[in-house]
Amino acid sequence: MTASSPQPKNALRLVFFGSGAFGLPTLKHLASTHQLEAVVTQPDRPAGRKRALTPTPIGAWAAEHLPSVPLLKPENVNEADQLDLVRSFDVGSPDERRGGWVVIAFGQKLSKRLLADRFAINLHASLLPRWRGAAPINHAILAGDSVTGNSVITLADRMDAGLVLGQSERPITLEATAGELHDQLAGDGPPLVDRVLREFASGQLRPAEQDDSKVTIAGKLDKGLGAVDLSEISAEVARRTIHALNPWPSVTVEIRGESLKLLRAVAEPGTTKQRAGTIVDAEIGTVACGERTVLRLVEVQPAGRKPMPYGAFANGAKPRAGESLDPILPARRAR
Repeated sequence: MTASSPQPKNALRLVFFGSGAFGLPTLKHLASTHQLEAVVTQPDRPAGRKRALTPTPIGAWAAEHLPSVPLLKPENVNEADQLDLVRSFDVGSPDERRGGWVVIAFGQKLSKRLLADRFAINLHASLLPRWRGAAPINHAILAGDSVTGNSVITLADRMDAGLVLGQSERPITLEATAGELHDQLAGDGPPLVDRVLREFASGQLRPAEQDDSKVTIAGKLDKGLGAVDLSEISAEVARRTIHALNPWPSVTVEIRGESLKLLRAVAEPGTTKQRAGTIVDAEIGTVACGERTVLRLVEVQPAGRKPMPYGAFANGAKPRAGESLDPILPARRAR
């Protein structure tokens, strides 16, 4: 089973496992540089207000652009019939170095039986062993890391604990949101994955053990993280939290009984005597935070509206100095 277009000389035979948009740039690259035997993704799920069955980003792109490549959507890829089907695609053994499996944000753990006698690699959005887990990009911003990157690893029983086969780095700027950093790291994936695959094919891989003493865990996000009390944290922590939770679940506050998402902000130099959690200068959007620090709102989203610069919000809502920005509990937040 082959892809629809001729492949370059020395192309590897690959099965791609992925569901989220993070893997799309790499899938597109592999489709043009190697021979895709199959694409495996999660089943279509209900989405949107009408709960219509919707394919994953990987599934949607593969269906449109790779019509001759088998597209599998197993509920459980480790069940006997699905396992046998996936393993039937000929990528050769690791010793043959003819091909393998590439796994990126797939959403199902691959069993030992499924992985037996296969070269399989995973692209993870952190510089392992830092930030193993479900939300490495968000936690890197939350922690104030100045640099992050991608790691290509082998698959292991423990989450993200495989051998490191290659890494790439990217600085985290003060302006970067989690959504923006996600897209940047996704774009960094193709050359890194391709380099590892070619080193595998030529027998030049140098696997490295992770240092378990340096492991940090990036747990799943939940809506409760967005219930931030600006009066209890510094402006810098508020900035990092706002950017780390953009686009989801987002930091949402209440002003005059209406919800307001905080999407982008800057920690200003200096201090203020204004009561923490209140607006200092309504025209430019400065807010008093804990430790007498000052946060300047750059981009916000009122309930039922699109994201907008703070200035546009101020022109319409006419906020006043001294007004409070109060945290909203998850059950009360606007959808």
